[in-house]
Amino acid sequence: MQHPAEHSPLGKASAYIADYTPSLLFPISRAPKWQELGLAADRLPYQGVDYWTCYELSWLTPSGKPVVAIGEFAIPADSPNIIESKSFKLYLNSLNQSAFADAEALTAVLRRDLSAVAGAPVAVRVRTLAEVEAEGVAALPGRCIDELDVAITHYEHPRAELLRSEAGEAVDEVLHSHLLKSNCPVTGQPDWGSLVVAYRGSRRLEPASLLAYLVSFRQHADFHEQCVERIFLDLLALLAPEHLTVYARYVRRGGLDINPYRSTHPLQTDNRRLARQ
Repeated sequence: MQHPAEHSPLGKASAYIADYTPSLLFPISRAPKWQELGLAADRLPYQGVDYWTCYELSWLTPSGKPVVAIGEFAIPADSPNIIESKSFKLYLNSLNQSAFADAEALTAVLRRDLSAVAGAPVAVRVRTLAEVEAEGVAALPGRCIDELDVAITHYEHPRAELLRSEAGEAVDEVLHSHLLKSNCPVTGQPDWGSLVVAYRGSRRLEPASLLAYLVSFRQHADFHEQCVERIFLDLLALLAPEHLTVYARYVRRGGLDINPYRSTHPLQTDNRRLARQ
């Protein structure tokens, strides 16, 4: 079966247009993957957002002088469409030789165009380098599980059966790993990421089993958002928790990073970049 992104610019030679061209944006429906995962748009078991960060945002002032900045885009997790990443990059590059009155005018254009393609309101922030520099680099919360001595044998596709938990006293903990890797489903290029699991409930997740499970994504082909949703659903089924949040901070490619967040409850997020981003 042909992947929905086969008609997108992914994996194809592309002309880089330097003048504003919103038609470059390419939507990919979330519905087929939701159906594969047993989800329905009106009954999603999570709320969340996909944070995109653009480190190559540039445009012209009315006098013709270039400006560089960092763009942050928040796409609702229940939006009908994902914006295909290469088309996003091509669209952002089309701003390079386009003049805008100021950053606010550019922000309005970005918000309008991205919301139209996603099918839901997209929040946009255009930030100066000084603002982002002042925030510094973030560290992931909780315990890192990457040094656990785990025998790994599965790499080809996600193995939910590797996950283990045990009933006991109430648990409230945060675990993270930098060993998440998957592949683009169209080009096969590697996607590197760090993953956080925060949960509260009556079952304790076995950290070694979580690590083996995350590594089983290593050769799996799926988009960032869909990997995080699969992880969230597998942990939700295993733990039946009172609260569950799963999010990934992916390494940027082509000046863009993608950071999907999924949670059973309203989110308070920290969108500062990690050392690898």
